[in-house]
Amino acid sequence: MDWQAILLSLKLALWVVVLLLPVGLLLAWPLVFARFRGKVVLDALVSLPLVLPPTVLGFYLIVAMGPRSPIGRAWEAVTGHTLVFSFSGLVVASVFLNVPFFIQPFVSALAGVDRKLLEAAATLGAGPVGIYFRVAVPLAWRGLVAGIIMTFAHAIGEFGVVLMVGGNLPGVTRTAAIALFDQVQALDLEGANQTALFLLAVSFTVLLCTSILRAKERPWS
Repeated sequence: MDWQAILLSLKLALWVVVLLLPVGLLLAWPLVFARFRGKVVLDALVSLPLVLPPTVLGFYLIVAMGPRSPIGRAWEAVTGHTLVFSFSGLVVASVFLNVPFFIQPFVSALAGVDRKLLEAAATLGAGPVGIYFRVAVPLAWRGLVAGIIMTFAHAIGEFGVVLMVGGNLPGVTRTAAIALFDQVQALDLEGANQTALFLLAVSFTVLLCTSILRAKERPWS
């Protein structure tokens, strides 16, 4: 088993969760509680990575972060290396890719919060920010945890966008999914089986955890 690739995948998934947590908390609020023109557009943009082919998303991320782009030039001026084909670029691409996996279960949980509790908090003098972070988010914690778990697992197993943006650099951008692809191409079936079992175990654990969270929301089922 390619432990270097697996550890890199775990590191990538952890970074994606850490960066998506504040972004997801900020995005979920307008999607559930705000009323404004263009809300459906925002909702569609958030969900776009679910239906967009990974090659299309990877292409546009390369264009946006490439050495000729303003972002790419600024990054290279500050760090001395390009953003694409680097671990940092991999993190940025994975954050964009995993937004819907974080947002959707959390938004669903927020939408199920009893509005009477939010109204009661408002009558006690709490402002919109206080109501959201002190009342709504704690009540929707299962959805938040489910979003974190789904994001972590998907970041570990993603292949297409990771390969396009990061390439296949051992110790830098070679994740477990890419290592599995290489092992199959090299006819290393034993190593491929071990890597595949690891990814299978991660996927099953995610489904098990989310099923447990849903069951606790419906104690009668």
